[in-house]
Amino acid sequence: MPEASENTSCADERHGHCSLEIVHLWDLIRDVPDFPKPGIIFKDITPLLADPAGLSLAVEYLTQPFRGTTVDVVVGAESRGFIFGTAVARNLSAGFVPIRKPGKLPGKTRSEEYALEYGVDRLEIHEDAVRPGARVLMIDDLLATGGTMAACCKLVESLGAEIMGVAFLLELAFLNGRAQLAKYPIHTVLKVADD
Repeated sequence: MPEASENTSCADERHGHCSLEIVHLWDLIRDVPDFPKPGIIFKDITPLLADPAGLSLAVEYLTQPFRGTTVDVVVGAESRGFIFGTAVARNLSAGFVPIRKPGKLPGKTRSEEYALEYGVDRLEIHEDAVRPGARVLMIDDLLATGGTMAACCKLVESLGAEIMGVAFLLELAFLNGRAQLAKYPIHTVLKVADD
């Protein structure tokens, strides 16, 4: 099982000791103030997704720590977890399972409610999506308060699977989301140390 990591190669977005690849990733993330509500600075990854080299680098950095680990299934939460999760699953020769918002999955589901930075929501997974004993890697784009990923992990564990690690492109460390995920190995590519 991979060890928990603070991040791949850069402490924060000030680029003090970052590799050129990590600086490139930071340059592709746009700050959008007051979205989705006043006081929040939204980290917009759509420029990174549109950049072929940036997208490729992001997926590779998310994959690297798990290359020597047996992963049966990668699980990603709606919706940006789908983007990175399917690409990482392909890199690891694993399957992919989506966790979705209520009413989006056609089969029998399990659900989990969780708190967002700015509200409450619910997520669902198909009851037969992950077999008991499966080795699962959890992927999402952002670790903020940890509520979304904690709910995803509860859903996957309720199906009897083993979580091998959780990985994120970007961590907002000042929100202390790691506290909710402390029992799992955590890997983040980029980290914002303070707001």
